[in-house]
Amino acid sequence: MVENSDYLIDIDKVLQEKVPNKHVPKILISYLKHIAHQDELNGFLREDGDTLGLAFVNAALDYLDVKVSVKNAENLPAEGLYTFVSNHPLGAQDGLILSAVLGKAYNEKIKFLVNDLLMNLHGMSPFFIPINKTGKQAKDFPKVIEKGFASDEQLVMFPAGLCSRRHKGIIRDVEWTKTFITKSVETHRDVVPIHFNGRNSNFFYNLSNLCRFLGLKFDIAMIYLVDEAYKNRHKTFELTIGKPIPWQTFDNTKTPREWAAYVREIVYKMES
Repeated sequence: MVENSDYLIDIDKVLQEKVPNKHVPKILISYLKHIAHQDELNGFLREDGDTLGLAFVNAALDYLDVKVSVKNAENLPAEGLYTFVSNHPLGAQDGLILSAVLGKAYNEKIKFLVNDLLMNLHGMSPFFIPINKTGKQAKDFPKVIEKGFASDEQLVMFPAGLCSRRHKGIIRDVEWTKTFITKSVETHRDVVPIHFNGRNSNFFYNLSNLCRFLGLKFDIAMIYLVDEAYKNRHKTFELTIGKPIPWQTFDNTKTPREWAAYVREIVYKMES
């Protein structure tokens, strides 16, 4: 059982770090704790928060009562270093399941490029390379990417950078960034496309679209992702593994951005 409070979710601490010297009304802090399920999550973390890596991921999936069906697992390469890229429909379970499947297949030698906020999730920190594209650490962003791709671990990415949104009635990722293309070519990593099925609630998509309509810089729907994870409890998700795409494929016939869109379309063609 966890004795170290640093392993627990602490909304007050996060707000102090991210918005220092700003007064946040207590009623808003209480609401944030509610939709982040702080008390419920900390109940789980007190029991399993001191476990790390695959052990933590499996405990989290058990807690959420989530199961996975893997299609075409034979496409997972047995040797070599690869870049695994997936659509990002949920925001929580998809990351956990990818960690579980790939972590088991590659003896936990995997790394995700993630927002630095996720480093507060201690149990998954061995799988994370934190990225902060804003503030003082922004200048280190290229070095962090270089370090990840130069490592001897499998790289796992959600190239959209955020979970899927609904546009004209269709739920899909936003445009994929080109980083996984350029860096995979530089480091001679073949790319393995993965499709993950699933969706968030209508509330989430409607709120996100409202934020976009109002021109808000911050998508308020993002703060509901933990709540969405709780709504997606007790489900079975399907993960489809595509055939590796040789890095030599990504030549000068298309720009890196166009190649990223090409791989994105391959992922969605894998949808059952």
